[in-house]
Amino acid sequence: MLFNTYVFQVGLIAILLGRFRTLLMLSALYLTLSIILHSWLMNLRWLNTNRFVWTDGLQVLFVIQRTASVLYYYFYKRTAEYLGDPRLYEDSPWLREAFARVRQ
Repeated sequence: MLFNTYVFQVGLIAILLGRFRTLLMLSALYLTLSIILHSWLMNLRWLNTNRFVWTDGLQVLFVIQRTASVLYYYFYKRTAEYLGDPRLYEDSPWLREAFARVRQ
C-alpha cells in the first residue's frame, strides 16, 4: 500500500519511512522471532516424537514472541488506518511543505 501513495510516487520515500519506521522494525523483529521460535520448536519435536518437549528457554522465547505479536498487530492496524488518510493520495499543502523542507 505504501507504493500506491502519492507521496511515494513523488519520490518522498524518506517521509514514508520516517512515519512507518516503527512498524517496519517491529515487522522484522516479529518475523525473526517467529522463525526462531518455530524452528526451535520443530527441531525439539523432531528429535523427541514420543513425548511433549517444552524447555524453559522455549517458554521465554514464546512469551517474547507473543508480546511482540501484540505490538505488531497494534501497529499494523494503526498503519492501515493511517494509510486511509486522503492526504497521502493527493497533492496538498502539507505535502508541498514537506517537499520544501526536503529540498533545503
